[in-house]
Amino acid sequence: MRTHLKLGLALLAAGLLVGARAENARPNILFIAIDDLRDWVHYLGVNQQVKTPNLDRLAARGVAFTRAYCASPLCNPSRAALLSGMRPGSTGIYGNNIDWRKVVPADAPTLPLHFKNNGYYVAGAGKIYHDSMRRDSDWTDYLPKKSGGDEDDPLDKAQLKASRSGVHRVAPDVSNIKLGPIAGGDETMEDFHSVDYIVKKLGEKRDQPFFLACGLHKPHLSWTVPQKYFDLYPLDSIVLPKILAPDLDDVPPIGVQFARRHEHDGIVREGKWKECVQAYLATITFCDAMIGRLLDGLDKSGHTNDTLICCWSDHGWHLGEKLHWHKSTLWEEGTRAPHIWVVPGLTKAGGACNRPVDHMNIYPTLCELAGLPAPKHLQGVSMQPLLADPAAAWDRPAVTTFQLNNHTVRTERWRYIHYADGGEELYDHTKDPLEWTNLAKDEQFAAVKAELAKWLPKENVPLLGVEAKAKKEKKNKPKKR
Repeated sequence: MRTHLKLGLALLAAGLLVGARAENARPNILFIAIDDLRDWVHYLGVNQQVKTPNLDRLAARGVAFTRAYCASPLCNPSRAALLSGMRPGSTGIYGNNIDWRKVVPADAPTLPLHFKNNGYYVAGAGKIYHDSMRRDSDWTDYLPKKSGGDEDDPLDKAQLKASRSGVHRVAPDVSNIKLGPIAGGDETMEDFHSVDYIVKKLGEKRDQPFFLACGLHKPHLSWTVPQKYFDLYPLDSIVLPKILAPDLDDVPPIGVQFARRHEHDGIVREGKWKECVQAYLATITFCDAMIGRLLDGLDKSGHTNDTLICCWSDHGWHLGEKLHWHKSTLWEEGTRAPHIWVVPGLTKAGGACNRPVDHMNIYPTLCELAGLPAPKHLQGVSMQPLLADPAAAWDRPAVTTFQLNNHTVRTERWRYIHYADGGEELYDHTKDPLEWTNLAKDEQFAAVKAELAKWLPKENVPLLGVEAKAKKEKKNKPKKR
């Protein structure tokens, strides 16, 4: 018995030492959030025109997820879900007008707050939460917003007005897209200063591990960046996305409503399609340059080997596919987003994971990698097995929600969409990667639909506040005769 007691005490002491060592060796975290960046990054091979050398460089350092999807294809619900760990159907945060701070329970710590509460120095800059809904108590420090611009125009309005060299807007009755080159260099952009702040924080000495979050606005509208980025994409060389004229003929009514066909028709009628694609590509490459500055800053800081990187975009974007512009759909273009992890000692350089994942897995993954307990309210699971082995078994699909009780389930092969009124779409990505042929009404795929439907969120809380009011007013608005 005495021998067993000694052995037990020895093992206990060893465990405490390992625990202490793990506590002191918690990784630093560089958390990069990008606004409106779809799958047009070079390493994914979807768009052959785009120039993203720094995102390619980042992907080459670790594991790039080729089938990563947002929790919701709209800024506020996507970010609220990722950062709270709760899906839109569980919180009622379906639109940009819902203040998550009034909805997410006080006993459900957000991602940055959880790390702050567990001994991390937590600082941020730019757009992490939806811009107007930051909660300062979640952060140790945060860069004040210097510009007077709004969400769509993060440049100071007066500065933008004074520096125009070619900025114009696609007709407001068609699509709210402002685009064109601006006078001045990168330093005129808000993202440039967000990166400066994070790079400075990377170089500071402190006893705590750090969680540094850099939110890049671009390529969010407006598509206004310095001229040099437009020069990389001559207008006469622009290749347009492939579309199918009758694409919406087999789409249920809610899907057709989401598509807003009139915007696509208007952009084509104005002859602005190529200009819009050019401007979006230019804005992506500006964003990519900011990623390069972050990576250079990390490498110069000496923290490359003790800092994990998590890079993600909040959702996708349509540029004519499915006859739609903007985000806010449950199709591939609206939901797919770049997602990259670099974890020293775990990920191998040049890894690519083809398993379907969604943003709900980011919070629990960061907790596991940092050795922190995962809060009980989280609705995702850790992706650590896929970081260690991108080909590891994975039986979970990616799930995305847009508005009340409209969901899509994405596996490696299938996309299944189920709308609130019972309408359905089913696409076989092995044969139909552009989602042109809806198989939902074909009885031979009934079992496929039934299996995918098991993953639809069961919790769908009602619309809240201003969203419910707006919907009611729209419903009661007299129809034009």
